[in-house]
Amino acid sequence: MTSPRPSSPTRTTTQLLDALRDPRDEASWASIDARFRPVVQGLAGRMGLNYSEAEEAAQQTLAEFVRAYRDNRYDRASGRLSSWILGIARNTILGQLKRRGAAEILGEDERFSDAHMRSAWTEERDLAVLGEALSMLRDDSGVDDRTLLAFELTGLRGVPATEAASQCGMTVDQVYVAKSRITRRLRDLVRELTDAFEEDR
Repeated sequence: MTSPRPSSPTRTTTQLLDALRDPRDEASWASIDARFRPVVQGLAGRMGLNYSEAEEAAQQTLAEFVRAYRDNRYDRASGRLSSWILGIARNTILGQLKRRGAAEILGEDERFSDAHMRSAWTEERDLAVLGEALSMLRDDSGVDDRTLLAFELTGLRGVPATEAASQCGMTVDQVYVAKSRITRRLRDLVRELTDAFEEDR
C-alpha cells in the first residue's frame, strides 16, 4: 500500500488543520508531516542529537501532535501550531538527551532557552521552505533547464558568470538575466510558502 501524497505545499496550515477534522483525510496528515518533520529534525540536530536520534525525535514529536489533536487537546485560540509543536519537540529532545546521560549539561545550557529554541526553529523553517521552493522550481515546466542551471551555478554555488555561461551554452548577459528571473521567482515562492506555513490563527 502506497503512502498518501501530501497536498499542495502552498495550502495554509489553517486549511490543513481544518481538513484534519476528517481523520480519513490522509493527504492533509501527510502534508502536516512533510511541513514540520524536516524542521523538527533539523532542530534536534542543532540541539545535539545525531541523525538517527533526530529522526526519532521528529517521529515522536509528530506522533504526539497527532494524539493530542485527535484528543482535542490542541487549542488553536491559545497560540500558533508551530509554537505548540516546538514545545513538544523541546520536551522530546530533552528527554532523549537525559536518557543518553547528558542531563548534567542541560540546566544552564543556553541552547534550550525559549529565545534560542525559537530562533533555531525559525532558521530550520526557512531552510525547509527554501528547499521546497527550489524543488517546486525544478518541477516547473515553465522553467527551462539551462535557465535553472545558470541560477544554481551563480546564485547557489558562487560560480562566476563567465564560467556559468560556458557550462550552460549561454552568453554572460543571458546568465545574468536567468539569475535575475529565477531569483524573483524563488523570492515569490519563499514568501508564499512561508505565509502558508505560518498562517494558523
